Amino acid sequence: MRIGVDLGGTKIELAALDRDGAILLRRRIATPGNDYAAIIRAVTALVDAAERTLGRQGTVGIGMPGALSPATGLVKNANSTCLIGKPFDRDLISALGRPVRFANDANCFALSEAVDGAAAGAAVVFGTILGTGVGAGIVVEGRVLTGANAIAGEWGHSPLPWPADEERPGPRCYCGKHGCIESFLSGPGLALDHRSATGEALEATAIAAAAGAGDPGAEATLARYEDRLARALATVINLLDPDVIVLGGGLSGITRLYEAVPRRWGAYVFSDEVATRLAPPRHGDSSGVRGAAWLWAPDEAP
Repeated sequence: MRIGVDLGGTKIELAALDRDGAILLRRRIATPGNDYAAIIRAVTALVDAAERTLGRQGTVGIGMPGALSPATGLVKNANSTCLIGKPFDRDLISALGRPVRFANDANCFALSEAVDGAAAGAAVVFGTILGTGVGAGIVVEGRVLTGANAIAGEWGHSPLPWPADEERPGPRCYCGKHGCIESFLSGPGLALDHRSATGEALEATAIAAAAGAGDPGAEATLARYEDRLARALATVINLLDPDVIVLGGGLSGITRLYEAVPRRWGAYVFSDEVATRLAPPRHGDSSGVRGAAWLWAPDEAP
């Protein structure tokens, strides 16, 4: 049995999987607000309760915001700020009394979709989350690529490629720079672009719905978004050449992206033909917790 825990800013979710990936048990609780010690206790209690219910112990994998710094061993780049600077892995391993594996939540998403999701069987998978922010994970031959700095896949804080004059310098990003991919392709970035062009304050899903209903302003906004996403993913293809790119997060539900973006990215990819497939997630918002469980391979689980 493999147990996965997805630690988010508002909820902590647990799922226990059998060897074939079927869910044996699933539970969700609210994340204790900005309280590091309470988060450790909550995760420990979830795991303990799941194992008591199922009557056996499993391996534990944790999907977390941010990353564990190879330099310090402490959490960095987490939007759950109470984790930053803390030895989260050591504290949770101590609390649970066993080995635990940790990965960034975007890496868990990519792993889930690579193992038994939309990219099952693919050798190289790029899984990106387009939501409040923009992050990604890379999976090669079934293994998460973490990188020397534990930032592999952090394409959201690269500059938008091939910018038009009106896209310079670009919106200011929370990281302190202008024109980051995240500032254009996140849900708030899409909403900001629409408001700047039309004066309408709509969220991303409402913009997509309005475009589907024939609203010309919303249609123009989505067309700009598709071209920017095509440019950004073209740089991923040029660098990584993945077999499959899987979209996750709230914006992955905009179905027209899966045809419109591949039609556009050929103009930017350095190849005569683009074989990379763009796919929606198979497991949806379950991918994070499933990917955390998959940090342990089936032959490693008791």
